[in-house]
Amino acid sequence: MLLVAIAGAAFFSTFLGGLLAIRLRDKLHLILGFSAGAVIGVAFFDLLPEAIGLGQKFDGPPVILSWTALGFLSYLVLDRILLFHGEGTSRGNFSAGILCIHSFLDGIAIGVAFQTSRAVGIVVTIAVLTHDFSDGINTMNIVLKNRGNRAQATRWLLMDALAPVLGIVSTFFFTLPGSVFGIVLGAFAGFFLYIGASDLIPESYHAHPKFLTTAMTLAGAAALYLAIGLIG
Repeated sequence: MLLVAIAGAAFFSTFLGGLLAIRLRDKLHLILGFSAGAVIGVAFFDLLPEAIGLGQKFDGPPVILSWTALGFLSYLVLDRILLFHGEGTSRGNFSAGILCIHSFLDGIAIGVAFQTSRAVGIVVTIAVLTHDFSDGINTMNIVLKNRGNRAQATRWLLMDALAPVLGIVSTFFFTLPGSVFGIVLGAFAGFFLYIGASDLIPESYHAHPKFLTTAMTLAGAAALYLAIGLIG
């Protein structure tokens, strides 16, 4: 039941972010800044320590950190594909599709985290929900900026909101063996580090290079640090 409730929350977080993308345009940098801190915080303060702790029986820290690097670089390649796809509406649709894949992986991250432990699952969920809100914002913006209309943007927003739900549901049909928990969590840490450092921080800061934006990023990281301490 808990995962069902989380799936619903992920859907509404993404959809709400998209609906508020235009209304809150002047405040989006603060939301994105907080989301950046949250996803980076969960990578450094929870996923990496858990990955090393769980994986030390099977793999040493260098192996776990290599998987973190692989996760980071894999997302970099996925992101750079957009640069070679061209401009206009087709690029907007392609970019929105990439965001949907990204959201699907977020859902898998939640499901796999709960397979590891309830505490890890809750922490990853907090980070993903804050990130899903910004995903909804980005989905609407990227379609509209590339000459898409409001109806197209809304359809992509709906698909992006459903993607983490499907990712969570997919984890009902497989269970990871304990021997791979460490490397999987390490790879997810790399995903989160890339999303925060290469996507959310620049997006939040480039149009509003203000102290408050940076403060919100630090607040997001601090909030996850405190949440992790309270939960586990």
